[in-house]
Amino acid sequence: MTTTRQDAWTQDEDLLLAEVVLRHIRDGGTQLAAFEEVGKKLSRTSAACGFRWNSYVRKQYKSGIELAKKQRKEAKKDSTVLEAPIASRDNSDDQEEANVQLPKTIEVSTIRKIITLLEEYEQSQQNHELLKQENTELREVILSLEEKNRNLLEENGTLANNLEVIEEDYNALIEIMERARKMVVLQEDERSRKVKFQMDRNGNLERIEK
Repeated sequence: MTTTRQDAWTQDEDLLLAEVVLRHIRDGGTQLAAFEEVGKKLSRTSAACGFRWNSYVRKQYKSGIELAKKQRKEAKKDSTVLEAPIASRDNSDDQEEANVQLPKTIEVSTIRKIITLLEEYEQSQQNHELLKQENTELREVILSLEEKNRNLLEENGTLANNLEVIEEDYNALIEIMERARKMVVLQEDERSRKVKFQMDRNGNLERIEK
């Protein structure tokens, strides 16, 4: 199974993306088909290719896009025959009937306007689909980050509790050591002065005179 790449784009990959998209524009293809072609070659999603094109590469090839569109229109103009044929008959009545039934020649400018509108509509639909794919991928990333954030919060709470317990144990140990130190000092003093001490109810040492 091929792994989908998500690393940074290189200059060669941007160049390949531009060449394929311009070729599709020049040949009358769709940009979505171009993105899918590039995605297969680079092991990237078509949505990633479309995002890269719209956000960065397209700005670098504005003149190339205009030239490709011009070449596409010229190719269509050369290959399209717009006049409807009219059958040739000897009978004038039949000729008149044929002229009534057959459509008149359609204006070239009207056809071109229709084609342009269809192309713009198709492009808007492609952009809509790309945005939907990008939105889905971003939602997945957000859900993943939210899950990581919850785990980190739980781990932080556990560490805080452990730290509190350690601080309590440390304070208790310091208190015990301080009491032991006082007892040693008092015992040494008792030996030197022959004074007795006893511990009261509160755990404190008190001096007892002989």
